[in-house]
Amino acid sequence: MVLFQAQGIQKRFGARVVLENISLSIEAGTVHGIMGPNGAGKTTCFHVLTGHHAPDAGRIVFDGQDITGLKPHIIARLGISRSFQLMNLFDDAVVIENVMLALPAFRKMGSSPFRATFGDSRLTKAALAVLDQVGLADRAWHKSKDLSYGERRALEIAVALAAEPRILFLDEPTAGLGAKGTQALAQLIRQLRRQYTICLIEHDMRFLFELADRISVIHWGQVIAEGTPAALQANKWVARSALGAVA
Repeated sequence: MVLFQAQGIQKRFGARVVLENISLSIEAGTVHGIMGPNGAGKTTCFHVLTGHHAPDAGRIVFDGQDITGLKPHIIARLGISRSFQLMNLFDDAVVIENVMLALPAFRKMGSSPFRATFGDSRLTKAALAVLDQVGLADRAWHKSKDLSYGERRALEIAVALAAEPRILFLDEPTAGLGAKGTQALAQLIRQLRRQYTICLIEHDMRFLFELADRISVIHWGQVIAEGTPAALQANKWVARSALGAVA
């Protein structure tokens, strides 16, 4: 079943056309990858799909509902969550606070939520459960700035998961990670795919080809190829491009 679909997405900034005709479909319960050379429009595509930029043309549908042009906070409440290429954490807060701030139950607490936060065992339990999903439950009371880089990447994913999404968008999750950190992240995504539909932009093609069920290749602001990793390895255009060396 198609959970998320984009049709004919276009986006320009002034005279510069960044996305010319982006169409893709993401099946429920799958990992869908997006790859392409630098400047191909991948991150702009993510911004449009998650509401951070409104498309100039085209249509975005999530679970049968047209969400084209909706604001990011509205899209998030519908069940779409994302991480960013540059991490966005509260460094001076403890790990569990970063997660609590993203919990729907926390956002419903009204004008003075901070006063009651740690007095509410339900919030603490919910945040610890999310941290356990990403292997950070034992670091819950540490300052976020004291985590290793790989742990901070995992915390950013935990913050996205705290919003209780049905689909998770990850923008370059392996950026800055070494071999050990990349391996740990791959294992985390394998675990998360049991519960969530995942779409990720990734520059590490080996990482992407090992995890994704389907991959969309974006170049010149368009999807120029799409298919399973095996099909893309046999694709003549991909084979002739710089991407083919890795694929």
